[in-house]
Amino acid sequence: MTGMFSMFFGLIFNRLFASPILSFLAGIFWLWMLIDAIRRGEWLWLLFFFLFPISPLFYFFMVYRGTVPAMQGFELPGAASRHRIKELEDLIHNLDKPHHYLELGDIYFQKGNLTKAEANYRASLERDAKDIDARAHLGQCLLRQKRAAEACPILQQVCAENPRHDYGYSLMALAETLGALGKTDDAITTWQQVLKEHSYARARAQLGELYLAKGGKELANAQFREVIHDDAHAPAFQRKRDRVWVRRARRLLT
Repeated sequence: MTGMFSMFFGLIFNRLFASPILSFLAGIFWLWMLIDAIRRGEWLWLLFFFLFPISPLFYFFMVYRGTVPAMQGFELPGAASRHRIKELEDLIHNLDKPHHYLELGDIYFQKGNLTKAEANYRASLERDAKDIDARAHLGQCLLRQKRAAEACPILQQVCAENPRHDYGYSLMALAETLGALGKTDDAITTWQQVLKEHSYARARAQLGELYLAKGGKELANAQFREVIHDDAHAPAFQRKRDRVWVRRARRLLT
């Protein structure tokens, strides 16, 4: 079986590199994936790139397409699994429980399909209007769709009930919502509230940006330095998650 697999891909690559145009396009694609892997810190994939010519194609489908750039840095707590979607759809069909809609909405949120995420959050709330998780995640979903005016009252209510909800993620979403609505002072106060109990790079970087907007250069730089300092001592999974905020802090630090 392995021999047949090798022969199959061998024929593909012989034909591919026989054409100068296809060879050039393949080289561009290889370089594109290589740069993306370096940026993400996917060092094992880099090794595969040089050992197996087909690796960039697998990387494209397994890693690159698995992350929606617009959603980087805005994840919900916990990891989503695309393998769970079919199972949840079956459970919803048979049981019609609100928590199944909520979990499915979270998976779609994580994958960047905000339209489906919103539909599932609303379906969950139709079955249990008091569920704080469904309300909070709907608010975050609306915010990511640039519907801050709709998100704001939902997130305000959630954070009034439980400021620590979702380990401070709901409060961070509220701070972003207030900022999007131009309520800078309220946003700063909310970010400061987040940072009383957490040291999220996402919070520090955005608080620093608001300080800059109000002319508080030293206050902003203090936040940016904290982001960079914390990143140097963070575990690998956290550095990968916070990369977008660390880059922003480095860029804005003056």
